[in-house]
Amino acid sequence: MKKEEWIIIGGGAAGASAAITLARAGKSVTLLEQNSRIGKKISVSGNGKCNIGNRNIDSSRFHSQNRDFVDKILDGYGSDKVINFFHSIGLHIVEKDDGKLFPLSMQANSVINLLVYAIQEAGAKIISECKVTNIEYKDGGFVLQTSLGEKSSTHLMIASGSVAAPALGGSDSGYLFATKMGHTLIPRRPVLVPLCSDESWTKRCSGVKIKGSAKLYANGEYITERNGDLLFTDYGISGLAILDISAEVSAGLANYDYCELSLDLMPDYSKEALTNLLSQMINKKSDKPLSLWLEGLMHKKLIPIIIEHAKTKANSEASLDRKEINRIVHTIKNLRLHISDTRGFKYAEAVAGGVNAAEIDPHSLESKLIPNLYFGGEVIDVDGDRGGFNFHFAWVCGMRVGGVGFSRG
Repeated sequence: MKKEEWIIIGGGAAGASAAITLARAGKSVTLLEQNSRIGKKISVSGNGKCNIGNRNIDSSRFHSQNRDFVDKILDGYGSDKVINFFHSIGLHIVEKDDGKLFPLSMQANSVINLLVYAIQEAGAKIISECKVTNIEYKDGGFVLQTSLGEKSSTHLMIASGSVAAPALGGSDSGYLFATKMGHTLIPRRPVLVPLCSDESWTKRCSGVKIKGSAKLYANGEYITERNGDLLFTDYGISGLAILDISAEVSAGLANYDYCELSLDLMPDYSKEALTNLLSQMINKKSDKPLSLWLEGLMHKKLIPIIIEHAKTKANSEASLDRKEINRIVHTIKNLRLHISDTRGFKYAEAVAGGVNAAEIDPHSLESKLIPNLYFGGEVIDVDGDRGGFNFHFAWVCGMRVGGVGFSRG
């Protein structure tokens, strides 16, 4: 029987965890990484603190054309499984807001350093600055053409990531290799991504960040909403609420003629409460300009935009009446912004779509089309919510592939 030799393409979360678990099971493992060091995306995640996962794992936080795949791959692989994996490499985990998990050191480089040590300690080999250019499936094995020459293996895992964030090494190579071997792709869309608008008013308040909420309408139909930071920019809008709603916006742009956001700039106040507040603020004897009067309420850069969109005829505090107050309140609670596009894969944190999950065994991550071919992480048509869910999926992929190594001892 031919000796089992593994090659893993990609030193991200899925590839690194697979290399460790497979090597610990006694398999011969070589990890090929196109960058100078593994874990480039890990190094910048969480602003360098590395939001490594999430305590609140539920299949509803993940998205795919194949829901059954998501349910099955997560079954038995909750947050405790991932935490135990990290404990096994000497990394201690701390839980923060919204169940987000971080290394206790709060340094992404700690994660990478310990992963590298664990990979090498287990006996796996890391080859950096090695770009795979072609793969052939021959005689039940795999022959890879790389920038460092030809390499071969009996087993192959493609964990080369997605087209998101090309500056960090994102590319379409994994998709190309998958389709060459007969796999199909679910159309890919950028998610966890800022949004672009053709309306010029966002440029006038660029840099302003507020707590707010965003409702998505497509062809006038309400789709969904998210709460959190809104950050106005030269190109449109960003912020945590926008990243969270961007997957639905991206889908809306692909399927509808017109998408717009309704922005609530003061979500802590109901329409009635805000109306009462503004009414109580009015001093009918004051000639204070309306723009100055509103400075007691919101960021100065937003005020002329509110006044314009409200189409109020009042120019001073004294000239305000109930009708004008209602116009202002409606605009503050319902500022419309047409969305023309996302900022694309270049600025996306993740990708929806990818290798069709229906063609992959959810328990082992083995291809249903090619024996001994495996997939993991972003290349698969599974994307998670912001907050460590994409990392969780990637770690689980690696551990499940490694579990195959144990069972085949």
